[in-house]
Amino acid sequence: MKSVLLAAPFLLGLGVAVAMAKPAQLDDKGVKPLEVPTTTIIPTQELSEDGSVSPSETIENKKADEEFKAAKPLDTGPAPEVMYDTSALPRPVARMRSQLMDAALSGDAERLRMVFESNEVPPTLSFVAIDNPIDFIKESSGDGEGREVLAILADVLDAGFVHVDVGTAQEMYVWPYFARYPLHKLTPEQKVEMFRIVTSGDFAEMELNGVWLFYRVGIGPDGTLHYFVAGE
Repeated sequence: MKSVLLAAPFLLGLGVAVAMAKPAQLDDKGVKPLEVPTTTIIPTQELSEDGSVSPSETIENKKADEEFKAAKPLDTGPAPEVMYDTSALPRPVARMRSQLMDAALSGDAERLRMVFESNEVPPTLSFVAIDNPIDFIKESSGDGEGREVLAILADVLDAGFVHVDVGTAQEMYVWPYFARYPLHKLTPEQKVEMFRIVTSGDFAEMELNGVWLFYRVGIGPDGTLHYFVAGE
């Protein structure tokens, strides 16, 4: 009997409770009938902070839900005004946009080098360190010459834009406006505009993450090109 009592806590730890043995009962012929031990399956459980027992599945679901909410930014503000009239841009901003557009339409990635070097600060082209900006653009381009990325740059600059963070150190004119627009608020007409730049598969991924992940351009009010970058 002692061995049974010692084994019980071990089996209970594995989620199995063993029924306590009863005195043997003999039938009319004096033969002990075959007994099948009964077992009770106990679901795997975890203790909460207050000492109460909570199913681990519930705990895992709660953790996953909290992580999802934390990773998905909440949109609480109004959508920014979308602009298309480039003649309304401040002159320095319009000049930088024009230089970028001319370089993009030239088909020669080297033309961007002069634009970058004339910039007040090196623009961000990647979220990792790069040695040569033009080599990076060529390597990022499917054709190996940078023309695919140049085409993307032209399409991005040809889209609507937004003026964001006005009055702060982060004030910027951003193309395309989708980069700073709540994706779930896009109208059918706006989605047609967007699909001129990205595929529906791209949009599905970005909608899931709640952020624009494709290329965007940011130019400061003084005409400084701050970034032409994709990713997060």
